[in-house]
Amino acid sequence: MPNIDEPDLADIQLGPVLHALSDPTRLAVVLQIQADGERCCGALAVDVAKSTLSQHLRVLREAGITRTRACGNQRWVSLRRDDLETLFPGLLDVVLRAADRRPSRVPG
Repeated sequence: MPNIDEPDLADIQLGPVLHALSDPTRLAVVLQIQADGERCCGALAVDVAKSTLSQHLRVLREAGITRTRACGNQRWVSLRRDDLETLFPGLLDVVLRAADRRPSRVPG
């Protein structure tokens, strides 16, 4: 199945990427995907309602940080690491390293 509502590489902008990465819940999601690779949306360990998680995943997808793949009734999320590295070399690594060092405020 095709990917769901993600921007083309040329449409990814720094502002929305930084905004998406500024939220602790979204950062927790990105850290989990970074650590484990593609994850089923239902397997993400964050302490928010499903509807809230869906909104966070939408922000990440629309910013161009993640790719969402539909497989039956499940949605699988992966990082668009290569695309982000092409556009903003080193940005994701720096943000994730900084986020991984600070105490987590999002249980999970």
